[in-house]
Amino acid sequence: MTTNRQLCIGLSLSATWMKGDGWRHQDSGVEKMGSIDYYIDLAKMAEKAKLDFIFKADYLYVSPQMLGDSANFGSPDPTMIFAAIARETKRIGLVTTVSTTFNPPYVVARQLQSLHWLSNGRAGWNIVTSIEGAENFGDSPMPSPQERYAKAMEFTDVVRKLWESFPDEAIVIDRESDIFSDKNKVSSINHSGDFFSVQGPLTLPAHTSGSIPLFQAGASDTGRNFASSIADAIFAAMSDLESGVELRNDLRKRAKEHGRHPNAIKVLPGLYFFLAETHEEAHELHKSAHAHLSMERRHALLKSVLGLDLSSFALDHRITADMLPDPNHPVRSRTHAELLRRYIINHQPTVEDVLARPEVVGSANWVSVGTVEDVLNDIIERFEAGAIDGFIALPGGSEESMKIFFEKLMPQLVERGLFRSEYAGSTLRAHLGI
Repeated sequence: MTTNRQLCIGLSLSATWMKGDGWRHQDSGVEKMGSIDYYIDLAKMAEKAKLDFIFKADYLYVSPQMLGDSANFGSPDPTMIFAAIARETKRIGLVTTVSTTFNPPYVVARQLQSLHWLSNGRAGWNIVTSIEGAENFGDSPMPSPQERYAKAMEFTDVVRKLWESFPDEAIVIDRESDIFSDKNKVSSINHSGDFFSVQGPLTLPAHTSGSIPLFQAGASDTGRNFASSIADAIFAAMSDLESGVELRNDLRKRAKEHGRHPNAIKVLPGLYFFLAETHEEAHELHKSAHAHLSMERRHALLKSVLGLDLSSFALDHRITADMLPDPNHPVRSRTHAELLRRYIINHQPTVEDVLARPEVVGSANWVSVGTVEDVLNDIIERFEAGAIDGFIALPGGSEESMKIFFEKLMPQLVERGLFRSEYAGSTLRAHLGI
């Protein structure tokens, strides 16, 4: 099988294979999560497979669900983790996550440009507006999604202006003329907007590889408009093929409306896979990963996601569109709520079906369970249908699932011409074709 298109693939450094009861297995290696060596080893494994990038999510709060029976304690600062990984790797991209809601743009611009320098052009920025955490940054309540995205747009504009304020060409190092830098090429940005006032310039020059690629993770209408205007890739929530095709087509159309080429944005959903040698083993891994979620907990999660209380209904009762709450009902994530609403409207599922949905028990990720052949066919189907440009690998169930991915599934993608056998460049921009 040959194609001109190749997949863009990243690996999440969040230990998704330890969800549920996975961390309790004697060979889970859960004790290693507190060591930077653990993340460095994962990065080297991904680089050996020639993946485009590694990625780490970030949270600026600790919810009760993160504690107790879950192998989770929040998150170390991903930018710090990637700074350490940068010294131990050579080519793989390093996509860190930074919120535009709780940080000052000048500091973020400096941190990201510093990571770009430390990694020699491999930094990427996953722009998030955050959905929780306001209580850790003052007494004000969480801003509305509209305000958060308006702030994110201005924040991103400020950061990009700061990166441009000190171009790499300003460093001339002319010993004969006694000129180290050309001060005429360094300029203030003098930004004054609704949320920020920043003079500039930045304290360090841009890297010679070019500006830092931007990633974004929202799929609501506001999120789509933001992503299509500035992002090089979107970490999409899509639990089925149909929603993926609709999302990718819509983003490409919006990108064109913003004066960009439709191919300028890559759609990369999270692929939460459970790989094993047999179907039975794979499905047991998937079952184990969600065994810790009682019915009471699933109902609570559903209320958080959609504002829908189904606790009084039998598991075989069918849910219809007229049972859905008002679309403007306050929810934790508008993206996940819209995906779940669409699923219920289109399929009239049972209560049991709804409580097992990725939007409820996970993060609205694309879930694939089975053997290498099963998951491989799933990837190819979505790629050829135009639902994806690639994916973020989220190994599920066990480290063995991740091992099978690298040792057996990735070589199959290479053999079919769907992924590279060697890096063609050494920067994230080169990997993404920017």
